Amino acid sequence: MVWFQATPVADESVFTTSSHVYSYTMHLRASADEVWAGLVADRALAWCRPISVHYTSPRPFEVGTTREVKALGITLRERFFIWDEEKRRHAFTVEQATIPGFGTLAEDYQVDPIDGGARFLWRFALNGAPGLSAGMKLLGPLQRKMVYSRLIRDTEKHFGILRATDAA
Repeated sequence: MVWFQATPVADESVFTTSSHVYSYTMHLRASADEVWAGLVADRALAWCRPISVHYTSPRPFEVGTTREVKALGITLRERFFIWDEEKRRHAFTVEQATIPGFGTLAEDYQVDPIDGGARFLWRFALNGAPGLSAGMKLLGPLQRKMVYSRLIRDTEKHFGILRATDAA
């Protein structure tokens, strides 16, 4: 398999400085502990149909943990730059991809208890590789519809919905 270098990040400023930031707040029927357990399981996100996750670091997971994710025919190598079990939060960046021109992709997961379940904040930050930013603006709505909305739908179906997802 041929790997191409992405543009990894080292901190959460990417979620305020990226050219494309998508944020989804789900209100789920499962407890915060149940949602968090699903996110950090050996088969994390197993309920999301287009994704396959495999950790390449041993437990216990922490900052620096790595994993490979397969989605839509692409494989990504990710590294976590935030991992906080107590706050039920982690964030990662893509370091390599099996497609060229990947640019930056980072995700942030935060799970908090609420009455009747959990609030799951899922943020995505993207910057296209040089020369691809214009294409990202055109394809952004399609990407949101085809990829992110499916992840949200699968997550809500798996854990149950308290109320509709807020998207920004």
